[in-house]
Amino acid sequence: MPPWLTPEEVADLCKPLKQAAAQIRFMRSLGLTVRTKPNGTPLVMRSHLEEVMAPRARPQPVGKSGPNHAALVAHFQQGKKPKRPAGQ
Repeated sequence: MPPWLTPEEVADLCKPLKQAAAQIRFMRSLGLTVRTKPNGTPLVMRSHLEEVMAPRARPQPVGKSGPNHAALVAHFQQGKKPKRPAGQ
Protein backbone atom coordinates (compact mmCIF):
# COMPACT_ATOMS: atom_id res chain seq x y z
CA MET A 1 0.00 0.00 0.00
CA PRO A 2 1.52 3.38 -0.96
CA PRO A 3 2.05 6.10 1.70
CA TRP A 4 -0.42 8.38 -0.12
CA LEU A 5 -4.06 7.90 -1.02
CA THR A 6 -4.76 6.15 -4.31
CA PRO A 7 -6.96 7.88 -6.92
CA GLU A 8 -9.74 5.44 -6.02
CA GLU A 9 -9.51 6.35 -2.33
CA VAL A 10 -9.58 10.06 -3.15
CA ALA A 11 -12.63 9.52 -5.37
CA ASP A 12 -14.38 7.55 -2.61
CA LEU A 13 -13.55 10.19 0.03
CA CYS A 14 -14.76 13.06 -2.18
CA LYS A 15 -17.77 11.34 -3.76
CA PRO A 16 -19.69 12.81 -5.72
CA LEU A 17 -16.97 15.38 -6.59
CA LYS A 18 -14.99 14.44 -9.68
CA GLN A 19 -12.98 17.53 -10.59
CA ALA A 20 -9.54 17.65 -8.99
CA ALA A 21 -9.91 21.30 -7.91
CA ALA A 22 -13.22 20.54 -6.18
CA GLN A 23 -11.72 17.49 -4.46
CA ILE A 24 -8.78 19.57 -3.23
CA ARG A 25 -11.09 22.27 -1.83
CA PHE A 26 -13.21 19.65 -0.07
CA MET A 27 -10.26 17.84 1.48
CA ARG A 28 -8.73 21.12 2.66
CA SER A 29 -12.07 21.98 4.28
CA LEU A 30 -11.69 18.76 6.28
CA GLY A 31 -8.38 20.05 7.61
CA LEU A 32 -6.15 17.92 5.42
CA THR A 33 -2.89 19.13 3.95
CA VAL A 34 -3.27 18.56 0.22
CA ARG A 35 -0.50 18.85 -2.33
CA THR A 36 -1.08 18.71 -6.06
CA LYS A 37 0.58 16.35 -8.47
CA PRO A 38 1.98 17.72 -11.75
CA ASN A 39 -1.23 16.65 -13.51
CA GLY A 40 -3.33 18.69 -11.02
CA THR A 41 -4.77 15.79 -9.06
CA PRO A 42 -4.68 15.83 -5.23
CA LEU A 43 -1.96 14.15 -3.21
CA VAL A 44 -2.72 13.35 0.45
CA MET A 45 -0.52 11.38 2.79
CA ARG A 46 -2.34 8.40 4.29
CA SER A 47 -0.90 8.96 7.77
CA HIS A 48 -2.12 12.57 7.77
CA LEU A 49 -5.63 11.50 6.78
CA GLU A 50 -5.69 8.96 9.60
CA GLU A 51 -4.41 11.53 12.09
CA VAL A 52 -6.99 14.16 11.12
CA MET A 53 -9.98 11.85 10.79
CA ALA A 54 -9.32 9.79 13.96
CA PRO A 55 -7.15 11.85 16.31
CA ARG A 56 -5.65 10.08 19.27
CA ALA A 57 -6.65 11.34 22.66
CA ARG A 58 -4.06 13.88 23.74
CA PRO A 59 -3.45 14.30 27.44
CA GLN A 60 -4.90 17.56 28.71
CA PRO A 61 -2.47 19.87 30.48
CA VAL A 62 -2.82 19.97 34.24
CA GLY A 63 -4.26 23.24 35.54
CA LYS A 64 -5.32 26.30 33.65
CA SER A 65 -2.91 27.85 31.20
CA GLY A 66 -2.93 31.59 30.73
CA PRO A 67 -1.21 34.84 31.58
CA ASN A 68 0.11 35.40 35.09
CA HIS A 69 -1.76 38.58 36.01
CA ALA A 70 -0.20 38.83 39.47
CA ALA A 71 3.33 38.77 38.04
CA LEU A 72 2.43 41.39 35.45
CA VAL A 73 0.99 43.74 38.08
CA ALA A 74 4.01 43.21 40.34
CA HIS A 75 6.35 44.00 37.48
CA PHE A 76 4.65 47.31 36.71
CA GLN A 77 4.41 48.25 40.38
CA GLN A 78 8.19 48.00 40.67
CA GLY A 79 8.47 50.85 38.15
CA LYS A 80 11.39 49.32 36.28
CA LYS A 81 11.93 50.39 32.73
CA PRO A 82 12.98 47.69 30.26
CA LYS A 83 16.67 47.70 29.46
CA ARG A 84 17.61 48.76 25.96
CA PRO A 85 20.27 46.93 24.00
CA ALA A 86 23.62 48.74 23.80
CA GLY A 87 23.90 51.24 20.98
CA GLN A 88 20.32 52.45 20.95
